[in-house]
Amino acid sequence: MNKIIKKTLKIVLPVLLGGFILYWVYRDFDFERAKELLLHGTNWGWMLFSLFFGVMSHVFRGWRWRQTLEPLGAYPKRSDCVDAIFISYATNLILPRVGEVSRCGILAKYDDVSFSKSLGTVVTERLVDTLCILLITGFTFLVQMSVFLRFFQETGTKIPSLMHLLTSPWFYVSLFCVIGVLVLMYYLMRMLSFFEKVKGVVLNVCEGVMSLRNVRNIPLFILYTLLIWGCYFYHFYLTFYCFSFTEHLSFQAAMVMFVGGTFAVIVPTPNGAGPWHFAVITMMMLYGVNATDAGAFALIVHGIQTLLVVLLGIYGGLHVSLVNRAK
Repeated sequence: MNKIIKKTLKIVLPVLLGGFILYWVYRDFDFERAKELLLHGTNWGWMLFSLFFGVMSHVFRGWRWRQTLEPLGAYPKRSDCVDAIFISYATNLILPRVGEVSRCGILAKYDDVSFSKSLGTVVTERLVDTLCILLITGFTFLVQMSVFLRFFQETGTKIPSLMHLLTSPWFYVSLFCVIGVLVLMYYLMRMLSFFEKVKGVVLNVCEGVMSLRNVRNIPLFILYTLLIWGCYFYHFYLTFYCFSFTEHLSFQAAMVMFVGGTFAVIVPTPNGAGPWHFAVITMMMLYGVNATDAGAFALIVHGIQTLLVVLLGIYGGLHVSLVNRAK
């Protein structure tokens, strides 16, 4: 019974957290405006172009992952790695952060790749991606420092305005985001403590983590990494051209919102729902977009991108099973 409760809470709590934040963000929103934009104000050519980069970011990630597995003597099919990535992102919609585990299970099932070793390569990937986002953030902060400072002030994080901070709904949104990150860290520590109890698993994970040292083609690995993050950015940036009120926004503005949105999705909610909307809407308003249009942008773009994740997950699940059944 306790296991059932725990599994239920792992699904329900992220949904409740995301739902609560979405409620605060959209509690006074005019949803008719979003409906009007979706039906009559969206440039679907640009939207489809942006979705292409969303697909390719997963493809390049799958190819890079296979490259880190080769030093471990594992040579899964390239298509299986990509399908596993598709499935992992779809899994994260239901159980945030579980997708990283599920993709290792797929290769273990279909390509006989050690689960614990492949999990180690996932840890390596996350370390590399963390370094990338820190570099992007540092550069963007230096270029657009005034905008970030205004963002902190607008969200009630200016130190002298303590009373405003306590009465601002954004403070409580941010507080729940921090709580969500702390909960995620707790579960990660629990996961590590579980691995320590299993004989040999920790050593295999460490071997997977260190696999980057023996990657044969480092320039190709770096190229894949640049392509992954370039695709992530253009997946977001090109959506500006889908709407008349955002098409004038600059490349620098897109960088600021991209960084804010990337940090927001760290909070364990389905596909960053809630925190991502909060970050993008608030930052978009700093560039002169009114609250209603910014809210509609976040709602439409996030909804379509989430639908893409679902469709890719379905495709990945069907494709990987059909390909390996035909062997």
